[in-house]
Amino acid sequence: MSGSDLSSLTVLVTGATSGIGLETARLLTERGATVLLHGRTADEARTAADALIATGGADGTRLHPYAADFTGLAEVTVMASRVLAAHPRVDVLVNNAGLAAPERHTLTRDGNEIAFQVNFLAHYLLTDLLAPALLAAPAGRVVNVSSSLHRSGSIQWTDPQRARRYSRIAAYAQSQLALTAFAADPRITAVSVHPGVCSTELLPLYAYRGAPPAEGAAHVVRLCDPATAVVNGAYYDRDLRAEPAPGATGERTVRRLAKLADQLVHAG
Repeated sequence: MSGSDLSSLTVLVTGATSGIGLETARLLTERGATVLLHGRTADEARTAADALIATGGADGTRLHPYAADFTGLAEVTVMASRVLAAHPRVDVLVNNAGLAAPERHTLTRDGNEIAFQVNFLAHYLLTDLLAPALLAAPAGRVVNVSSSLHRSGSIQWTDPQRARRYSRIAAYAQSQLALTAFAADPRITAVSVHPGVCSTELLPLYAYRGAPPAEGAAHVVRLCDPATAVVNGAYYDRDLRAEPAPGATGERTVRRLAKLADQLVHAG
């Protein structure tokens, strides 16, 4: 892949065992970055890393697999501690892991609606725990891989678990709206990006056809590059900066979301 050399960067990519996450890891390693490749299980993460090495696009010394099932926040905490111990500086955190909300209302072992936890709360916690490593980097940043469907979402502040009224599309949209709004948190420079409709496991939420995952990954990698100037809280639709949904902006919304997330991730 053409582009500037990224050999000075250490990048953690969540959900890097398939789809846009795997292609993001591939493109980053091709440009020399050290990639911390996250998977749901240790076997999945190691298999993905081995596959990247086998195809010749990755240097095995620059790929480091990590595992955490985001349906359990305790696993996120353990993974973060392992990352911090081995990598006291992380230049970029790509919050990419995600799932489509199931047809039936489903709670995680932590008591949170599963899409809200996997797509948002786990990333909120991971970002918070890795803040020392991100702030240790000269230009540390977070790239939240969001979705255009955040525009149809609303955060149910009094019922974020959607116990009273559940729809899988509404639950997914809520999680993406929260992830997009989280980029405006002032603690760490962050942006969110809709990488386009791609042929991944989430495709049925959008359409019947999508672009190759590598095409979406290229938009993510562009935002990882220090040569790409970013403004905290900015939202990108592929490679163009765009206005996010009104519900994703505003200091009050960001503060309220942080308060809610803090309560939910520390509930145990």
